[in-house]
Amino acid sequence: MKARNALLIIVGFYSAWLFACAKQGPPLSDSEVKAVIEKTAPTSIDDAVWRRAPLHPAKLLLQDMVEPRLMQASTVFVNVQAVSDGQRITFRLSWSDASPDDLPGPARFGDAVAVQVPAATAADVPAPQMGEPGRPVEITYWSAVFQAVVDGRKDDIHAIFPQATVDHYPFEAAALKTGSPEQVAMAKRYAPARSLGNPMSGPRTKPVQDLIAEGPGTLRLADNSTSSGTGKRAKDGWTVLLSRPLPQGLQAGSRTQVAFAVWEGSHQEVGARKMRTAWIPLALGASQ
Repeated sequence: MKARNALLIIVGFYSAWLFACAKQGPPLSDSEVKAVIEKTAPTSIDDAVWRRAPLHPAKLLLQDMVEPRLMQASTVFVNVQAVSDGQRITFRLSWSDASPDDLPGPARFGDAVAVQVPAATAADVPAPQMGEPGRPVEITYWSAVFQAVVDGRKDDIHAIFPQATVDHYPFEAAALKTGSPEQVAMAKRYAPARSLGNPMSGPRTKPVQDLIAEGPGTLRLADNSTSSGTGKRAKDGWTVLLSRPLPQGLQAGSRTQVAFAVWEGSHQEVGARKMRTAWIPLALGASQ
């Protein structure tokens, strides 16, 4: 009987320990973003690796230094985790946002998030406000508007304005056959941005962009698109996975800096109107 009771006590303690471990979140890292090294980079926001990757609660600040400024704060924190397979680094970013904003249109702005790193790893980093002339930063940008298209929202007027009706001119003419040379030429005429190859005109095949900047107002598309990502909406916010090559010169045991930005569409945030961080140390850790 005593042995049986002792066994029950041990089982009880073990069960309580397992329950506590299951409820325990990832370890916190207040001073820096710690990227753990794994053999395989995670491809899902629900990957088990995120339960042990240190979480850094990055404090967001108003972008009130250059026009157009954001003068009223919105998002307070973005939670950051990072994992690397030695070739790429993957960030898991999550933040609170009560309303999903993923529709384009007049006076509409989409939710978004971005990761910024110096183009080259060095002790002296460029200004965190999007770099400096001759000292560029690399930015990986995710947009909820892009994500909605990638997830299957049609790239047409009815997806944006469901109650819209489209007239055909001349009034009674039959529609041109879809795919015919005449129809293709007409489509280009009324979609000039797309016909000129404007990368913002869609349709999109991935929800992220690679950008380069050398100071405020200098943002441009990178020559090569090397990042990937995905975003998932929860009831009270977003979780986004962003994967990009390791910054030049960064390897296990070394450090660089990283910065983040969040846009809340319902708060009329777009472009320079955003919540952002200063530089935060990014440490590439040892293998797990």
